[in-house]
Amino acid sequence: MAKPANHSDTRQQLLRAALKHFANSGYAATSVQHIVDDAKLSKPALYYHFKDKAGLFQALVHEAHDERFRMLRAAAENNSGIRAQLEAALTALFAYFRENRELMRISFATMFAAPGEVPEDAACAEKCERNFEFVHSLIKTAQNTGELDPQFESQEIAFGFYGLVNFYLVGHLVCDECQPDQLTAKRIVELFLAGAGPKAEQVKQQTKRKK
Repeated sequence: MAKPANHSDTRQQLLRAALKHFANSGYAATSVQHIVDDAKLSKPALYYHFKDKAGLFQALVHEAHDERFRMLRAAAENNSGIRAQLEAALTALFAYFRENRELMRISFATMFAAPGEVPEDAACAEKCERNFEFVHSLIKTAQNTGELDPQFESQEIAFGFYGLVNFYLVGHLVCDECQPDQLTAKRIVELFLAGAGPKAEQVKQQTKRKK
């Protein structure tokens, strides 16, 4: 009797092969035949798990957004205080990006792709908004507890942090030497929370030295 196929393993084989081709050749230049040949599977096997090539691409991009959301939630649940939560989230995100560079490349590419370059539903606008709003909720909570300045709108603060983080993440994708880590995460959060302007004590010391 033939051994039953492990559908989970087959699905992962297809996703790995698709990721390799999408990341290196682009969505439009990748064919279903390329994917099944690389995975050493048949087209019926692919169509059993995914509707078509677009379904494969969407599954990969959804995975990237869902994993980011999972890490954000874990950081919030396992730490108390906005500083610890943001540092934990960034440390986890940086590690995930290092281990899943190709996946993150195609995930970010969907935001800037021209019409037709990626499937219409691949941008995952609702998941991007969900992830941002989760960070926004942490900011609002921190304002309510007095950890963040209430003179700024919570959305302003969330956009500021999100933009800073995404710059580092994109930089990691385009620059092999840029390898953000736990120390980078701590420095980013410190800059975000403390700001780059001189503090009152520093101003006093500078004034003394000038006299």
